[in-house]
Amino acid sequence: MSPHTRRRRTIARHGQLHSPGPVSQLLTFIAIGLAVVLVSGFGVVSYIVYDLSSTVSANAVELDSTEELPPDISEYEGGFNMLLTGVDTCEEAYAQYFGERCTGADSEGTLNDVNLLLHVSEEPRRITVVSLPRDMMVPIPECEDAEGDVHSAMSKQQINTAYTDGGLNCVAKTVSDLTGQEIQFAASVTFGGVIEITNAIGGVEVCLASPIKDRYTGLDLAAGNHVIEGITALQFLRTRHGVGDGSDLGRIGNQQQYMSSLARKLISGETLGNVPMMLKLATTGLDNVEASTSLADPMKIVQIALAVKSVPFEDIVFLQYPTFADPADPNRVVPDKESAEAMWNAINENAQLQVTHQNTENDGVVVTDPATQTPADAGAEAATPDPAATPENVVALPDTIKGNSAAQQTCSNGNVR
Repeated sequence: MSPHTRRRRTIARHGQLHSPGPVSQLLTFIAIGLAVVLVSGFGVVSYIVYDLSSTVSANAVELDSTEELPPDISEYEGGFNMLLTGVDTCEEAYAQYFGERCTGADSEGTLNDVNLLLHVSEEPRRITVVSLPRDMMVPIPECEDAEGDVHSAMSKQQINTAYTDGGLNCVAKTVSDLTGQEIQFAASVTFGGVIEITNAIGGVEVCLASPIKDRYTGLDLAAGNHVIEGITALQFLRTRHGVGDGSDLGRIGNQQQYMSSLARKLISGETLGNVPMMLKLATTGLDNVEASTSLADPMKIVQIALAVKSVPFEDIVFLQYPTFADPADPNRVVPDKESAEAMWNAINENAQLQVTHQNTENDGVVVTDPATQTPADAGAEAATPDPAATPENVVALPDTIKGNSAAQQTCSNGNVR
């Protein structure tokens, strides 16, 4: 049977529909843990990494852009990029947590809620994580799915259609076309994987500037600091009605607070100095991951870990891809190409990034004074560059680009005030 063109409609999941957002953000830092395994004993590493790679390789996905990758990441001009996707599917072991998502109209199949592009620069190493809004309308290239069916290119479609049309490789092609970035590595994780990974790490501390009460996810947290894990962490990361203006854009800010806290915990001595915890985290993470064939190479994972393990907090920056409201649909957004070009130029130049956006009540988080956990003065909300950085390599991003560095303290802008 010759390939044929077939379109499948992605179910719109807005308003009161339950739409768990599994957080592939957690995978962003799993590789860091493997660096600890490396330095803790080569014999242990050889066995563990071989065992993990066997698990990952079984379901690895070939990316169109990775056929000629050099064997050593130090040879990647400009650094390297890793696509991280979050997909939700009704795994039997966790179905009881998600109500209508696993019994309603969209209970079949796998849906794509979270897409991140992680860039690791050349020396000096910097990490930039760009969140791509789920509701962003973009061109989708021609993609082939697992059954061999070819899905024709679309000039304007919601970005999560890419996973529906052709899985992880199609998302990589779509994001690469949108950003102009070559993607060397990719991986996806389900919401069941998120539960297991957060349990393995022993939870992550988050801050709430005001309470969150979200009847759609079941999350109910008071203002203040909380260590969350398992199902509570997943509820926190998928809530959008509970923060800011209730949009997916507000949810991204809330997820980035979690990522910042996770980065600080993983890089701190508390976690990196605990070899048994890191072994558990690595095993749990890779047991719950669909990876590209380029990432299934155990030595490549170790190289990535060593490349990022010493990056300072101010050089780990989380950004939201800039957008405008879609004139054709108020529930969708379109790329702000001018601001995005400025962002990618700064990233490609390996500049230290300064976020200038001033958060408002519509955003998912507020920037706080860590000593008081109260909103900081407006003039202090922008990220402060490293004093050792020279003026030539510090770039103030357009104020249309939201985000924060791991050196900043943010708190969820809860909906109960």
